[in-house]
Amino acid sequence: MRSNRTAAIALAMAFAIALMLAAHPAQAQSDSATTKPPAAAPAPAATAAPKGPADQCYACHVEQDTPAATAYKNDVHHAVGVTCAGCHGGDPTTDDQDAAMSKAKGFAGVPKKDQIPAMCGKCHGPAQGPGNAFQTRFKLDNVLADFKESIHGHALAGNPKGPQCVSCHGIHEIARVTDARSPVHPTHVVDTCAKCHSDATYMRDFSPTLPVDQKEKYLTSVHGKRHAAGDPKVATCVSCHSNHRILQAKDPRANVYPTNVPKTCARCHGDAKYMAGYGIPTSQYSDYVQSVHGKALLVKTDLNAPACNSCHGNHGAAPPGVSSVIAVCGRCHQMNQELYERSAHRAVFEGKKLPGCVVCHGNHKVQPASDQIVSFDPPSPCAQCHVNTPADKAAPDIQRLRLVLDSLSTGQVAALAVLDRAENLGMDVSDARYSLKDVNQSAVQARVAIHSFKVKEVQEAARPGIAIIAQARTAGQEAVHEYGFRRQGLAVSTLIVTFLVILLWLKIRDIEKKQKEKGR
Repeated sequence: MRSNRTAAIALAMAFAIALMLAAHPAQAQSDSATTKPPAAAPAPAATAAPKGPADQCYACHVEQDTPAATAYKNDVHHAVGVTCAGCHGGDPTTDDQDAAMSKAKGFAGVPKKDQIPAMCGKCHGPAQGPGNAFQTRFKLDNVLADFKESIHGHALAGNPKGPQCVSCHGIHEIARVTDARSPVHPTHVVDTCAKCHSDATYMRDFSPTLPVDQKEKYLTSVHGKRHAAGDPKVATCVSCHSNHRILQAKDPRANVYPTNVPKTCARCHGDAKYMAGYGIPTSQYSDYVQSVHGKALLVKTDLNAPACNSCHGNHGAAPPGVSSVIAVCGRCHQMNQELYERSAHRAVFEGKKLPGCVVCHGNHKVQPASDQIVSFDPPSPCAQCHVNTPADKAAPDIQRLRLVLDSLSTGQVAALAVLDRAENLGMDVSDARYSLKDVNQSAVQARVAIHSFKVKEVQEAARPGIAIIAQARTAGQEAVHEYGFRRQGLAVSTLIVTFLVILLWLKIRDIEKKQKEKGR
């Protein structure tokens, strides 16, 4: 026989849980924390509950038609036999309320928010052996460890309002991630993340500088538009950030750390089978790792080098359009952008709807710039539009541009050869050799000036380097000449000394001869 007291308490609990479901997850858990479990109560064990009448807590709440019991009918845990006591503790085998909610039987009531991960972790935590029937039966992962390591876990540890399991999965109507009813189903997970990440007031308590417009940006992205159209395969928040082990972007282990971004994107964009039907290439990653950008980021670990999101964006990811390629590349190559925008090529490219920088440099497989790129011979980009004939008015300028660039490279080689010869002769030309280092700077500036496609500007950029080459070459030639002069001087000196020695010898001989004649 159930008492009136039982009914009253059941109704009160139902009302409280209904408020929790309707409220913001963070707020809901804050409210739930008002019911403090006994500190000394033993942790309730999640066990395979007997079905039917043995789960008396559920039977009673169903009879009372409480929101929690109504919701739990559709919960994945209820479907596999997890009793109310599996989470809340107590004795599910008795219909006596006092006995069922006895602290001696481990009844904990509604857990505090920061106690929820440990509660869920009884099954979804580290392996506990055959004693945990559900963990053994369903081979559950240790997502508790992932959560504790995540930024969410750290947030909860520092602030009891932080996110935890029910913030994302719900409370009494938890469904599998593959179930469309689940808040973490691919079609809902963006809204689930946005409940907190779009709430500036809530986020201010954890990361005041973190933007709260990620969802709005996402909805403008190719991913977001396809997601809104109902595409279940398209990337969502967890596709890039993971689900339970979400790490800060500055953490080298994070999927979105700069050196990990290309592989994160390639998980989908490098999978030809997965991407079938989208009509886009899947060679982006293999091309990128061969590019000057990929080698700088992945081999040299230069974190300033661009990854996928540097050009495509992250939450608002979209391929740069024809009109925006210049601006995207110009974020790093600002001088090149300025020169190109006042060049004759800009109007021509825009008229033909050509994607600016990509026409000459490619997109994912960008190679280091070289002088050979200015040529009429394929695969030079110039050869795509220009031919070395009198009919092509730009042909003479292309030849002159290449000549200027060659004057720096070949001139430097020739000057070094002269300096090598001087050094091999024992002459000191270290100053001239050191000065040649500045030629490289002029070569870089001349290659940048190429984007103006004006011979005069390229010549001006190359002029300091050409002057240095001339001075170094002159210094080398003078050193070689001086060596020859010294050799000649040495020969003359040697002859003079030899002549003097002979004269001296003859004089001595003459003196000795006269002394002998006087002695006779």
